[in-house]
Amino acid sequence: MATSCMMALDQGTTSSRAILFTRDGQILASAQKEFEQIFPQPGHVEHRAEEIWSTQLQVAQAVLVQAKVKPTEVAAIGITNQRETTVLWDRDTGKPIANAIVWQSRVTAELCEQLKQDGLEPLVRERTGLVVDAYFSGTKIKYLLDQHPGLHERAGRGEVLFGTIDSFLLWRLTGGKRHLTDYSNASRTMIFNIHTLDWDDELLSLLDIPRAMLPEVRPSSEVYGQCDAKWFGAEIPLAGMAGDQQAATFGQACFEPGTAKNTYGTGAFIMMNTGSVPVTSENGLLTTIGWGLNDQVTYCLEGSVFVAGAVVQWLRDQLQIISSAAEVESLAASVEDNGGVYFVPAFVGLGAPHWDPYASGTLIGLTRGVSRGHIARAALESMALQSCDVLAAMEKDSQQQLTSLKVDGGAAANDLLMQFQSDMLETTVLRPRVLETTALGAAYLAGLAVGFWSDIDDVVQNWKLDRAFEADMPDANRQRMLHKWQQAVSRSSGWSKPGR
Repeated sequence: MATSCMMALDQGTTSSRAILFTRDGQILASAQKEFEQIFPQPGHVEHRAEEIWSTQLQVAQAVLVQAKVKPTEVAAIGITNQRETTVLWDRDTGKPIANAIVWQSRVTAELCEQLKQDGLEPLVRERTGLVVDAYFSGTKIKYLLDQHPGLHERAGRGEVLFGTIDSFLLWRLTGGKRHLTDYSNASRTMIFNIHTLDWDDELLSLLDIPRAMLPEVRPSSEVYGQCDAKWFGAEIPLAGMAGDQQAATFGQACFEPGTAKNTYGTGAFIMMNTGSVPVTSENGLLTTIGWGLNDQVTYCLEGSVFVAGAVVQWLRDQLQIISSAAEVESLAASVEDNGGVYFVPAFVGLGAPHWDPYASGTLIGLTRGVSRGHIARAALESMALQSCDVLAAMEKDSQQQLTSLKVDGGAAANDLLMQFQSDMLETTVLRPRVLETTALGAAYLAGLAVGFWSDIDDVVQNWKLDRAFEADMPDANRQRMLHKWQQAVSRSSGWSKPGR
């Protein structure tokens, strides 16, 4: 039977999703399931890896039923994932050793401070393109190994395996036959040399991480193996993997150096293609691998905002001023402006370009006249204002002025936010018709590996514009808001630092 579609597994921070795409890049069917967020202590975030697996398998099976598609009609599966989230599991049983430590978790902040005090950040920056921060996987691996007696020894014998979520899903889907990751995910671990394209022995030694527990690193587009037939009723090739932000950049067809996208998900992640040469950041950004394709590696500059869409969940679940995330736009639009309120959602510290693990969430400018609408508007604006900080640094590093910004992710559907983003950047914001570009990028990478799409020109032709947002805010207003935002960020800085 001829193949008619591609499947993308989009394993995110708060939900697992599966989407079937047609050859023209349109969504044939989609299924999604949320899973539990675990907060053992302030700043600590965990997931149950078994729940990630079960929800991801459920939606993958459901989407085939929904679309009435047989597994033999699926050309291949691509995997995209929350990136730095760290899982250790038993090679023999496949069972996780402990809860997964989520990318947002600050559990290793003190260890990272010690590494910086030991003068190791220049080495980490040179080899990996990253800063020393609890965000990345390397210190999470060490933390988990140190928590369990005898685990180091078992890991050294290859009895305990490490993986980011892509590796864990691939291992399960292939019935434990493949322990692999791709260049993009490996480049987020803080132990992978982005120049030699291999795990870095010196960094492994510094963190006491055995090489035997690490996955083999492969390009982002190739056939890695076959799904065990027991999952879907037939084998399906697993042929593409990329971290969520790299996949979104690929799905947005950002193939030329200087092109950039922003994904508004749980966090906000801005990536700019810098071509075949890694660009070292002097302004607090990360140098990372975008993807490996056709024996070539594409590098990117990235700035990560830890809390973006998650602030809307906070308004819904903790503050309870909205009953659904969709209500935030109308509530924010119920007021003319933010009423002087600024919201720095540093719930887990601040990411790029500040890299302050001790920053704390700050709501400032409150008066008796402030309403729910003002707080909702300030929350929405915080997504755009944090992104402005990143993009200003990106323009300095790349020495290129941004002419447009492609956007995607759930919050990109919010017209009020997109217009505000355009106003604050004073540049055109381009929203595509298909907002699920993370999943689409994973599908493209897998589809290129099996010939479902012939080359990246097919990807470019599939990209279609939904709406362009043009800046129309007076410059004086823009400058005033940016200045007040910087003041608010300075108030949040270092708030939770021990001894302060």
